[in-house]
Amino acid sequence: MKRFWKETTVVESGDGWGIALDGRPVRTPQRAPLAVESHALAEAIAAEWQAVGETIDPAAMPMTGLTNAAIDLAAPDLAAFAEPVAAYATSELFCYREDRDAVLLAEQAALWNPLLGWAEARYGVEFAITQGILPIDQPPATVAALRGAVLALDPWRLTALTPLVTIGGSLVAGLALVEAAHDADHLWQAVSLDELYQERRWGADDLAITAREKKRADWDNAARFLGLL
Repeated sequence: MKRFWKETTVVESGDGWGIALDGRPVRTPQRAPLAVESHALAEAIAAEWQAVGETIDPAAMPMTGLTNAAIDLAAPDLAAFAEPVAAYATSELFCYREDRDAVLLAEQAALWNPLLGWAEARYGVEFAITQGILPIDQPPATVAALRGAVLALDPWRLTALTPLVTIGGSLVAGLALVEAAHDADHLWQAVSLDELYQERRWGADDLAITAREKKRADWDNAARFLGLL
């Protein structure tokens, strides 16, 4: 769609804030009012619309995209939206350790054990840890507690959690960022540890670097969205 407006403004909308283009309110793809409770988030969304060139590029408007997802996808059926993310409780990345490289195993333990420890203390759970890639079952109480933590989130935080978990493969890392228990950079290093280690050992691959940079941008956008709520 081509740009048709000159001025982008933040306007009051119910108990929150909306975005207007030349005085006309912006709506989501499902035609719901694009309204948020946070003035800071509204300002960030407005800045994306104001920065549009001749045509709209959704990829350049991550705050708008996440807001649309929260309103159109998460809010109408929170449980259904949450279920794919909650399922990561059964396959937590940090529970699968290296079984051949002692150096990598040590790095995993140093970085991942404190994060699992945080989750154990926060949610009253225990994790089963293995070496290798063969799947193991987590205790049912652990799966239930982590699933409950996901389902307890509001649509906005659940929307931000979704890319964090699907990008990193770790529900623990995603929840730690949602709850501001650790910063985004530290958690990114944790979920990228194996890849970064192999790169240090064997050298960089341009395609892999490009793919990781795209994931990192999406990770940082989700973290920024959380910070603006």
